[in-house]
Amino acid sequence: MPIGAALAHAGESERRDGTFERADFTYDHEADADVCPAGKDLRPRQKTYRTPRTLADTDGLIHYRASTLDCAPCPLKPRCCPNTPARKVPRSLHEGARDLARALAATDAYATSRRERKKVAMLLAMLLAHLKRILRLDRLRLRGPNGARDEFHLAAAQNLRKLAKPIPVPEPRPA
Repeated sequence: MPIGAALAHAGESERRDGTFERADFTYDHEADADVCPAGKDLRPRQKTYRTPRTLADTDGLIHYRASTLDCAPCPLKPRCCPNTPARKVPRSLHEGARDLARALAATDAYATSRRERKKVAMLLAMLLAHLKRILRLDRLRLRGPNGARDEFHLAAAQNLRKLAKPIPVPEPRPA
């Protein structure tokens, strides 16, 4: 796998040579173009073909390319593409979903949801430990998928038994 593909798949875009990273380029969804720090568009294809071709390569990447006519006179060229005539930025086919996930992860609701999910995961771990230690479900005794299903149904019945215990209602405090 080429280095650019590995970086695009991992979501990493850090460059060690001091040139602009992928994060410095903004994606315009309506125009289907990356915009460089100088404000020029990078398009997925610079020329038109007689027979239609797919934009993505075998790694699932679309390569957005700048025009050589835009890059040559640009004052940012030494920081953008010092060794090539024009800049090329790989972008995954699934980058739109990744952008949406990054936007959601930056919200307060996501942080709250994340905290609550940790609590649920801890509760499930405790229940699983109870099943393994107290109910001795550390090893399935019945064979086959149907046997495993039956044993887990019995374990679920044990959990329902726990839920059926009366939960004490807190007494109201005088105002």
